[in-house]
Amino acid sequence: MLRIGVLVSGGGTNLQAIIDGIDSGYIPDSSIELVISNKKNAYALTRATDANIETCIIGRKQFESPAAFDVALADTLKTAKIDLVLLAGFMAILGPGFFTDFKNKVMNVHPALIPSFSGPGYYGLKVHESVLAAGCKVTGASVHFVTPEVDAGPLILQLAVDVKQGDDPETLQHRVMEEAEWKIYPEAVRLFALGLLEVRGQQVYIND
Repeated sequence: MLRIGVLVSGGGTNLQAIIDGIDSGYIPDSSIELVISNKKNAYALTRATDANIETCIIGRKQFESPAAFDVALADTLKTAKIDLVLLAGFMAILGPGFFTDFKNKVMNVHPALIPSFSGPGYYGLKVHESVLAAGCKVTGASVHFVTPEVDAGPLILQLAVDVKQGDDPETLQHRVMEEAEWKIYPEAVRLFALGLLEVRGQQVYIND
């Protein structure tokens, strides 16, 4: 059984996609054991509670330093015997200390085709605003393993989404979620659960 922990800050739509993937059997032999939020009012906590998943709140301001925050998160996940950590709209950057016990065991979904529109400062609607400002005809989403460098970890899956005339940041955001994020994030977790992902340097190989 793959024991999953999910870190959230907001609405939790990607958390819901993973919950649905597990409930439907698409993601095999897996269970979300814990959802941690750094925001006490995150609606993702309600989604987790509705799915009978344990939750807790660990806020950055509770700690003297980012490093202490990282240690608290990691210790909580280790205590819960988590095998895979998923970032689902988690609005905090994890430092190097977090990854000591979770190398190549932390995933994130980013709402653009990395390396475009990624890195520090690119999150939420800012990504889609930048895509539209650049006049892009195609955008998409990327699932990657997380490293201390923002959006720089090995890529697992990507999926393109058309930018349509008349799009604004909100309509584009929803289309990217619906047509890409909610598809490739559960798929990446499924591949991990089946033991089919192999990381070699910056390359992720999907073994049959």
